[in-house]
Amino acid sequence: MKLICIGRNYTKHIEELENEKPTDPVVFLKPDTAILLKKQPFFIPDFSNDVHHEVEILVKINKVGKYIDKKFAHKYYDEIGLGIDFTARDLQGELKEKGLPWEKAKAFDGAAVIGKWVSKNEFNNVNDINFSLHKNGEIVQEGNTNLMLWKIDELVEYVSKYFTLKIGDIIFTGTPAGVGKVVANDKLKGCIEQEELFSITVK
Repeated sequence: MKLICIGRNYTKHIEELENEKPTDPVVFLKPDTAILLKKQPFFIPDFSNDVHHEVEILVKINKVGKYIDKKFAHKYYDEIGLGIDFTARDLQGELKEKGLPWEKAKAFDGAAVIGKWVSKNEFNNVNDINFSLHKNGEIVQEGNTNLMLWKIDELVEYVSKYFTLKIGDIIFTGTPAGVGKVVANDKLKGCIEQEELFSITVK
């Protein structure tokens, strides 16, 4: 089981971090050890002083696929979820300056929050899903999948060119604008439409 993450998939998030708009999806991986265990708090790692929340729509792969055509991509997932790609922004900045991979800043233990799963049949259109992240009772991130530069089926097609998708693999589809630092005792809640899919405490 692998976590396939997409970076720079929302224009306003690209702008807020002053990144260059990519011509293809930005792809990186997290190991399964990055998954935050259920009912556990998120512990800020001692190697970072600037960990950011990045809320994202998730897609769980339901069958093995390789070189999947976009028109068939919808057959490879039944469930939509919500999660957080925690990022050690200070460490990421240092790595980017040196032209090095991001994994130490993105794939550390606990850096991937995975909430409850929802049948995709509950949505009229997976390309029109509202989602949000609440920090200490205030909305800090809001997004809609119609704002993705590459929609879900396009991402399934793209990543399957490089990696065989297997049952249980999860695609993190990118974060909208509003990312920000978390500190000890923050309460984070993620929602799709009005339904809460996860709630965690930062330590």
